[in-house]
Amino acid sequence: MATQLNREKSLIPGLDDGAFDAILRRAHPAWEGVLKTPFLRSDKLSALAGCELWIKYENLQHTGSFKERGALAKLLSLDAAARARGVVAASAGNHAQGLARHAALLGVDARIVMPETTPYVKVEQTERLGAHVVLHGDGFDEANAYAQEICAREGRVYVHPFDDPYVIAGQGAVAAEMLADLPDIDVIVAPIGGGGLLAGMAAAARRLGARCQIVGAQAELYPSMYNAVKGEQRPVGGVTLAEGIAVREPGAITRALIKALVDDIVLVNERALERALSLYLNVQKVLAEGAGAAGLAAVLEHPDRFRGRKVATVICGGNIDTRLLSSILMRDLVRQGRIARLRIELLDVPGQLTRVSEIIAHEQANVIDVAYHKIFSDLPAKQTYIDISVETFDRPHLERVIAALRARGFNVEMAAY
Repeated sequence: MATQLNREKSLIPGLDDGAFDAILRRAHPAWEGVLKTPFLRSDKLSALAGCELWIKYENLQHTGSFKERGALAKLLSLDAAARARGVVAASAGNHAQGLARHAALLGVDARIVMPETTPYVKVEQTERLGAHVVLHGDGFDEANAYAQEICAREGRVYVHPFDDPYVIAGQGAVAAEMLADLPDIDVIVAPIGGGGLLAGMAAAARRLGARCQIVGAQAELYPSMYNAVKGEQRPVGGVTLAEGIAVREPGAITRALIKALVDDIVLVNERALERALSLYLNVQKVLAEGAGAAGLAAVLEHPDRFRGRKVATVICGGNIDTRLLSSILMRDLVRQGRIARLRIELLDVPGQLTRVSEIIAHEQANVIDVAYHKIFSDLPAKQTYIDISVETFDRPHLERVIAALRARGFNVEMAAY
């Protein structure tokens, strides 16, 4: 997919190569406010993925996301007059918090426009970091249009979340740090939403002379960049776990860079995203948001693409709603067979539930809850059924429990997962 760039011009359009190098070197003292995040090999995930897997932990940044890098790079590019006018952005996510934090550290007034439907916790977190939040519109498009109005009316500088040369360069420092620690990487895999992270990392790798392949990982429900660079028309939209990369329209600058510098883009489905997030938490003992797990999801879903190679990926963020996280972890236990709901037909006579419970206990499984149905059923009047949820050690143990119930004459069905 990658094509040859015209190197008579700068690598990132609108940004001098010298300025790009300064960003990659973290030449300004303000870069001390951005963590050089750990970049570590995971032996356990390497064994599961069939490759040598290295992980960059951008979820450990102060605001839990790589977005701080691009926001700071943009702020440092502004002259004194522009800083005095202040900045504005439209965002309800990680970009808002990254810009808010570094604007406050540099003494720049920041205004963040968020949709009126934004959860209060996100508003509170952003204001706590020093920005003034304005709620406007039903969604991002309306919030973004209002942010542009503020720019025109007040002369503020608009800070785009991904389609800005300095923002792209700032995100590229992730790859620069990876390559400094591990120069012989075979493949870098990074999530794609609007393309700022992937474009920046690809540009940094090429600027530093790295020969590794660059692969993007995009949510299957939002293949906007995939469509743009591959000339396809896959549908875009839906409810995705990777909401941080659920972008309908990729950036113009990022699209050109990715088409020129990135070797491939792969798509990952929702189940792969859930599995990757769960593996990060249960195996690696680290919290990732859905978008942050996209790189690992790509490695696991396309194993032949990465098998036997030295692969680097990035957890680009760790900000996830705890209720959603709880649901994902429980669903993963169901898929592993460690929790199951069994529907069991019974004769409507005393002692039937006791018999079922004794069989389950004898097989060393644990009952979580029981729902007993006598009225709302299409079974004969003298029959009924129960829905009983059980905990088991693993899927073979669950199958033994079901086999024991059936051996005692019970008709058992397991709920689909």
